[in-house]
Amino acid sequence: MDPSTTLSLAVTFAVIAAAVTHAAWNAIAHGIKDQTLAFALIGVGGIAIGIPLVIVTAAPRADAWPYLLGSVAIHVFYNLLLMQCNRLGEFSQVYPLARGTSPLVVTILAAIFVHEHLALPQVAGVLVVSAGLAVLVLAGRRPGRAAFAAAVGTGLTIAAYTTVDGVGVRLSASPVGYIGWLMVLESLCVPMFAVYRRRGVLLHQPKRLLAAGLTAGALSVLAYGLVLWAQTRGALAPIAALRETSVIFAAIIGTLVFREPFGRTRIAATVLVAAGIVLLNVS
Repeated sequence: MDPSTTLSLAVTFAVIAAAVTHAAWNAIAHGIKDQTLAFALIGVGGIAIGIPLVIVTAAPRADAWPYLLGSVAIHVFYNLLLMQCNRLGEFSQVYPLARGTSPLVVTILAAIFVHEHLALPQVAGVLVVSAGLAVLVLAGRRPGRAAFAAAVGTGLTIAAYTTVDGVGVRLSASPVGYIGWLMVLESLCVPMFAVYRRRGVLLHQPKRLLAAGLTAGALSVLAYGLVLWAQTRGALAPIAALRETSVIFAAIIGTLVFREPFGRTRIAATVLVAAGIVLLNVS
């Protein structure tokens, strides 16, 4: 299937839903001070959702497995870098920078490796969305060098796994099976480390904290599952740009939950991102 560069209404709504869900689980993870604990619980939640998917759906075709395993490796680095982001920077600083780095990189990678060439309105849409995300980075205090490096590195891993999974899920003939296996395999690392090194800490956490982490894990599966489904029906670059509207929802969460100011700059960024979404859907 050769996906259209113009996103259908169903794909657009699915990716926006994924953006909201993604912002929510990242906010939950950021709110847990012990990041190893947070991502261990998220991993357990991902495994708990992934195992039933693996059992009840067809396995991905053999052609998809090299991409799936490559994505697992990239996701491990992504999780490690994201943990560093949450340790080193404020949610409103590192999240827009990490998410805003990827759309332009995905556009380049998709053109080189997947031979997806966008029409001028879609290229403009990617650029406008990225500009809106860049404005959000400038809305608050500048992140320190270490936080900046971790956030940009996170963005590059996002671009890498987005491109790899975009190819893999199309070859899989089983998008739900692909996401199930991906979640089970990539979610194992941090929980295994936590059980080995910090078992006592895991066993003595409040139930509220445990529930929050597991919920974040389930939301992460839903968020990326929607994106993978969308990638079987649309081009990678506009989906990547649309997915990063999660930054807008993260800014809203940051204001409501973490008491971070929204302000005129974020309003301007929201308008830019909305304009970019319109351009992404111009045929």
